[in-house]
Amino acid sequence: MSSSPEKPCPVLYDGKGSCCGCSACCCICPAGAIAMVPDEEGFLYPQVDETKCIRCELCLRVCAFKKDQSGGFAERSTE
Repeated sequence: MSSSPEKPCPVLYDGKGSCCGCSACCCICPAGAIAMVPDEEGFLYPQVDETKCIRCELCLRVCAFKKDQSGGFAERSTE
């Protein structure tokens, strides 16, 4: 896969309340562009290396917080 500079790099969280540190995004990244980095208290949060990111957005699709907040990634039944 090649990098797509026209797409922005995904924003995985915008504050500690929007990430549980589960590492799902890091584990699913095919480019190895996400590292889990400890904050000042030792809790792990994802950090995206924009030079490695291929903008596939798998990290956003696997994120439980993004699914809950956006409603756009989770497949929902209409039944």
